[in-house]
Amino acid sequence: MTSAPTVQPKFLPSRHDLGLVAVGFSGGQTKAGVDAAPMALIEAGLIQQLEEDLDFSVTYDGQVHSYTDIMPKEDPDYRNMKKPRAVSAVTRALSQQVYEHAKSGKFVLTLGGDHSIAIGTVSGTAKAARERLGKEIAVIWVDAHADINTPETSGSGNIHGMPVAFLTGLATEKDEDIFGWIQDDQRINVKKLVYIGLRDIDRGEKKILKEHGIKAFSMHDIDKHGIGRVMDMALGWIGSDTPIHLSFDVDAIDPMWAPSTGTPVRGGLTLREGDFIAECVAETGSLIALDLVEVNPSLDIKGASDTVRAGCSIVRCALGDTLL
Repeated sequence: MTSAPTVQPKFLPSRHDLGLVAVGFSGGQTKAGVDAAPMALIEAGLIQQLEEDLDFSVTYDGQVHSYTDIMPKEDPDYRNMKKPRAVSAVTRALSQQVYEHAKSGKFVLTLGGDHSIAIGTVSGTAKAARERLGKEIAVIWVDAHADINTPETSGSGNIHGMPVAFLTGLATEKDEDIFGWIQDDQRINVKKLVYIGLRDIDRGEKKILKEHGIKAFSMHDIDKHGIGRVMDMALGWIGSDTPIHLSFDVDAIDPMWAPSTGTPVRGGLTLREGDFIAECVAETGSLIALDLVEVNPSLDIKGASDTVRAGCSIVRCALGDTLL
């Protein structure tokens, strides 16, 4: 693979400054091990690849943040949410970390962790983009799941299935300790939200998607049109002058290629399709932030290295790596 991005990013400084946040948090769901993903990705050489192959200047504090010092002593279920105070505290702190990087003009790469962390990453990016660029962000959510359950529609109570509801304001809460800290300038517009790769959507989520006219491309759409046409439609929906936050759940990739994840669903994207999505977003020059989440090295030991390699490949492609 070559190192030069295909276009000069519109919203990034020419030096390719990147802020990396490693989040070892698994409290948005019940399976341990996803907190080990950031270190697995880093130990696989991801930072060196970004610096040496893609010429990024990486700012990284050397820590995988577990946020143990801000965990609540008591965290009972509330409105059907499990660990609501812990997830709220972590995402609030993460939102500030991402905001600090983004407001200075850095691209922000966040390595999770489960997908609940996107409450923090997207809210931080959204606030910084409004202040620095005077623009709303678009969010491309690549996932087998829609993650747009409200607390009331969720069957599991796991908050990693709710981040989009809180980010769009479809779910709200007045208590600052339970996501009441999310302000209007940290939220996203449902009209600037696009899903790719959906194939396991709850009944309540289907209703939400239809009622709010949210643009979503399922695996059926990818089978019907091909990933190239789907990306044309997805990026056309967003428009050409909108900063993009790409939130990529590795379970969007079929477990044949990325088995080591908490909620695998057969019939997903090929690894090349996942890379292609990232490449297409990179080519817009509008990508300002990327999450890579839900790699869980402990769940399929034999497939852990394949899943980590898949994650590294997605990150590189989103940051401008090309086949030629």
